Amino acid sequence: MKKILLVASALLLATPAMAQHAHEKGPNGGQMEDVAGVEVEMVASGKTLTFNVFDEAKKPVSTNGFSGSVMLTSGSDRETIPLVAAGNALKAEAKGEIAKGASVAVTLKTAAGKSGQAKFKN
Repeated sequence: MKKILLVASALLLATPAMAQHAHEKGPNGGQMEDVAGVEVEMVASGKTLTFNVFDEAKKPVSTNGFSGSVMLTSGSDRETIPLVAAGNALKAEAKGEIAKGASVAVTLKTAAGKSGQAKFKN
């Protein structure tokens, strides 16, 4: 009986770790997250972060009227960067090269006024 309780307890404690999901890959190879009712794909290249925006059917959405910012964190370094609309993407230009493993937190407001946040890893 003790073994059964021990196994049941271990499974219950492990559930939150198993509940974490893997990022879905987007059409451009970046990580995808749902933010404010749209699908956002993050692609990092050099000093540029590009957030491609799609609807639920993975069709590009115009970012006209969207706004937001990015908090880029690498070790103890933090940088807040405004997002600039560019077609069906939002772009952020960092001061320096974006380090591998950097944390990227994006805050987004759609043209319809919905807002949300998501976190990515470079």
